[in-house]
Amino acid sequence: MVNEAGTDGTPVLEMRDISKTFGAMKALNDVSLTVRSGEVHALMGENGAGKSTLMKILSGAYVPDQGGSVMVAGQPVAPGNPHASKAAGIAVIYQELSLAPNLTIAQNIYLGAERSRLGFVRGGEQRAKCVSVLGQLGLDFSPDTVVASLSIGERQMVEIARALSFSPRILVMDEPTTSLTSRETDRLFKVIRDLKSQGIAIIYISHRMEEIYALSDRVTVLRDSRAVGTLERSELSPETLVSMMVGRDVSTFYKKSHAADKSDARVVLSVKNLSDGRKVRDCSLDVRAGEVVGLSGLVGSGRTELARLIFGADIATSGTIAVDGSARKIESPSDGIAAGIAYLTEDRKGLGLFLDMSIRDNVNVSVVSDDAHWFGFRNFQSAAQRSSKAFSEFAIRAANDQVAVGSLSGGNQQKVLLARLIEANPKVIILDEPTRGVDIGAKSEIYRLIDALARRDVAILMISSELPEIIGVCDRVLVMNQGRISGEVRPAPDGTISQQEIMAFSTGTAPAVPA
Repeated sequence: MVNEAGTDGTPVLEMRDISKTFGAMKALNDVSLTVRSGEVHALMGENGAGKSTLMKILSGAYVPDQGGSVMVAGQPVAPGNPHASKAAGIAVIYQELSLAPNLTIAQNIYLGAERSRLGFVRGGEQRAKCVSVLGQLGLDFSPDTVVASLSIGERQMVEIARALSFSPRILVMDEPTTSLTSRETDRLFKVIRDLKSQGIAIIYISHRMEEIYALSDRVTVLRDSRAVGTLERSELSPETLVSMMVGRDVSTFYKKSHAADKSDARVVLSVKNLSDGRKVRDCSLDVRAGEVVGLSGLVGSGRTELARLIFGADIATSGTIAVDGSARKIESPSDGIAAGIAYLTEDRKGLGLFLDMSIRDNVNVSVVSDDAHWFGFRNFQSAAQRSSKAFSEFAIRAANDQVAVGSLSGGNQQKVLLARLIEANPKVIILDEPTRGVDIGAKSEIYRLIDALARRDVAILMISSELPEIIGVCDRVLVMNQGRISGEVRPAPDGTISQQEIMAFSTGTAPAVPA
């Protein structure tokens, strides 16, 4: 079967020789992309490779430089015109959901396109159309349901329904599974396959390899503002994709240089019978100097809640915490910091970074060392030196350290946050989903930084929902299930950690750890 737009063999989408320059920066350099109807076409590349810029040109948000063109079903689309792009059948679902939570599903789906007669909204017709669109996705929501009452996964479905209400030919999905549970992700994949069978072309942007293998018919890779190639499904392999995206061999992806066996090292963090009376129950763990301990488990198992208790973001109802053998009373983040604990939150934008502040200010914001101030005045020279050091050690990609953190890619934002935490010289670092929403190149750099911290004898507790990451980065793994630590998985004699054992403890199908 040939998935084309018409009998003349014209692809449903052709983007030809697209370039885009912002000042002196070349965001896109003669990029071409061809998409067929009824296919899932994945778009991959590091953050900053040009994926988002290319999609904003497709949606009409940006005007390409002279010489480029966009064709839908053989017809040109006016550049820089969102209405023309929508009329041509292009719909984009962005990573950050854009629904109005206090409105109903029907009101959200037709927001800005309300059906009216003599200035009055025709609510009955709007609701009927909404039921039809929701039915396409197999959803039984009432059109009158307020969006605020829906889960993140359900809201994602409403975003898709809103896009489908315009009968698109081309649907762009930008990191759609970032905030979804595994069950919600499975449901989304079924919807994508159904849309594909209806002849809709889907451009799918993701950093998750397993999603690309599960869904895509073809993959186009961008690197350094250029398209470096398109692969058919039969040509896909981790080695090929990594090489195309970052020019590195996949075999070095999880390379460790610190000693994995730390059984003789001193215990830096000791947690005994910690509980919060709700989601964490009698959790005990030790992390030794220079050790990377994974904290795994299904979504909702209590991993983040346990991390927040250890750091003092939430208050424990019972249990004890000791750092370097000294019992510590930790009831606030300031107590945690004073004890030598740093916490990298999973929500870097909402709880970690000051997005409107510069890189330099974010790196220095929590520094309390003697040279941070001089006679009551801020020591700007020391602040600049710290920022310069962070740029070098963390390979932060930006024009300079005065750039606002909010303008950086996800990977560079995460590096800035890590740099700030390390400036406080912590004894313990808790990393909660450190590579979420981060491209594959930045992931590799973050793994390198974790390894470097372990070599400096920092005790590291790392939470991740990606099993290959947990297995590749950590020295041993603690697993949570229903608020308890249900098991510990240590490496086999050949150094490998069993994914099957982790899943058995995660799902409660393995024996629990003795009390």
